[in-house]
Amino acid sequence: MSVLVAIPAFNEGPTIGSVVLRAKQYAEEVVVVDDGSTDDTAEIAALAGAHIIQHARNLGKGTAIRSAWLFARERHPEVLVLLDGDHQHDPKDIPRIVEPILTGEADVVLGVRWGKTSGMPLYRRIGKRTLDYATAAATKNGMLTDSQCGFRVFSSRALTAIEPTDKGLSIESQMLLEAQERNLRIQEVNIDVRYDIEGSTVAPGKHGTSVLGRIVTLVSEKRPLFVFGVSGAALLLIAAALGVFLLQIYYATRAFAIGYAFIVVLFGIVGIISIFMGITLNALKRIATK
Repeated sequence: MSVLVAIPAFNEGPTIGSVVLRAKQYAEEVVVVDDGSTDDTAEIAALAGAHIIQHARNLGKGTAIRSAWLFARERHPEVLVLLDGDHQHDPKDIPRIVEPILTGEADVVLGVRWGKTSGMPLYRRIGKRTLDYATAAATKNGMLTDSQCGFRVFSSRALTAIEPTDKGLSIESQMLLEAQERNLRIQEVNIDVRYDIEGSTVAPGKHGTSVLGRIVTLVSEKRPLFVFGVSGAALLLIAAALGVFLLQIYYATRAFAIGYAFIVVLFGIVGIISIFMGITLNALKRIATK
């Protein structure tokens, strides 16, 4: 079966050549999407034997993956492998992560970098797990171990079914949500990852908050009743608790706390509006999908 490896890259000159050469051992073709690099990423990747797609300026990882996705559709591979060009992912894992696709057991295979044994720094494990829970909130199919890993494989069926459109770093979550919505079979395979080298060019804190914000938006679009209903119910519970506290103050002092009363009314109104919005948006979503 034909295997195409696609590598989105931005200023990965020191590592991209080695990644391409090692990936070529397990693929019929390797394509590097140079996302507006200011170094010699494209030149080195071409010398290593990769097909090059160049963006005139940096458009983001999501757009780079979109370019690779459209290229893969033209090539019609049986398997599309996505991995990063910074050498954190080891191309020698390609045969193992591709195997569930080749044997017909899965449509999407995710690399897993979980646990202390992976060598992942503690702050990364905490941030990754937060994003895993946030991604899981957008689907009813449960949580996967590593929703954010960029090392992942897609079958030809998944290549046709999924439409990656997110331009930013939350592209991994968006593709995963689409795969789950379309009932594609998803498996996970443990992979080796290096953390002794510098990875993303985006600071981890900025990366995490950006992805989390986008995931919250995706969740509100996919499950509006869950998002607005839960937040509205939480506000109503807070309003009820404050209301009880307000009554206790009144009975104890015979003084009416205007400030607390205002907060109770405000939280109560916002909570009711939030629940109503969730019900309305959920009904509109159901109508739109019919």
